[in-house]
Amino acid sequence: MNYTELRQFLREFSHQSHLIYNREHLHQPLPMRPETKYLVSQQSAPGAVVRYLTLALLLVFSALCAVAAPDAEALQQKLIARFGPARVPLLKSWLQTINSAKSVGDDARLRRINDFVNQNILFDSDAGIWQQSDYWATPLETLGQGAGDCEDFAIIKYVSLRMTGVSDKKLRLIYVKARLETPRGPLQQAHMVLAYYAAPNAEPLILDNLDTNILHASKRTDLHPVFSFNSEAIFAGISGKDKASAGGINRLTRWEDAWRRIRAEGYE
Repeated sequence: MNYTELRQFLREFSHQSHLIYNREHLHQPLPMRPETKYLVSQQSAPGAVVRYLTLALLLVFSALCAVAAPDAEALQQKLIARFGPARVPLLKSWLQTINSAKSVGDDARLRRINDFVNQNILFDSDAGIWQQSDYWATPLETLGQGAGDCEDFAIIKYVSLRMTGVSDKKLRLIYVKARLETPRGPLQQAHMVLAYYAAPNAEPLILDNLDTNILHASKRTDLHPVFSFNSEAIFAGISGKDKASAGGINRLTRWEDAWRRIRAEGYE
């Protein structure tokens, strides 16, 4: 079932739910073919009929989610083809972490994904990993290398949380300037983190690899935000109420390219 078919199904479901409710409420028989059998008694309460149809809808959504889930075997074959078999256990552990996080609330999901990535992925520069000055890796590439820079940490956390069921509207990658304390004094460095918004007007929580604690943005005084984005849009600021900039993600070419490769790997 594609997106257009799903929309049509939802429209028909809504129409039929109201039709059944009204007819049951007025004690009128439903129009039906002679050979059709009632799955719910005509004498059933209207709420029972609606509950039955709601259950059917939930089953459809469950099927859609199962189809949309990444093919673990296909991911494993892609990983082996590019990076060899050494990182297969890491891939399996990642998928297991995601599956376990699907049954808990968002707070627990954030902790599990943030901890897994920070504890299992080594930090390294793009020059050291990819021999490039700036490369935004997909989750499979980060797992295959077992390492990544700040963009890669933020991207794999973003995709992982999407896979656990967190809405895209609650997540944004934020480009920041980070103040680092070094032996030579404070240093400002370009950096990327992932933000989670419980609600549009809520203060975001920050998932980061510099500070592995999940903290509210106001507690991260070492970060100066510049702009934010997700798979849908780019935003001038970091407020959950900010309107998206025109043009979608096309104006951020590295993200557009990374998102195309992410979708090709089968997460979306």
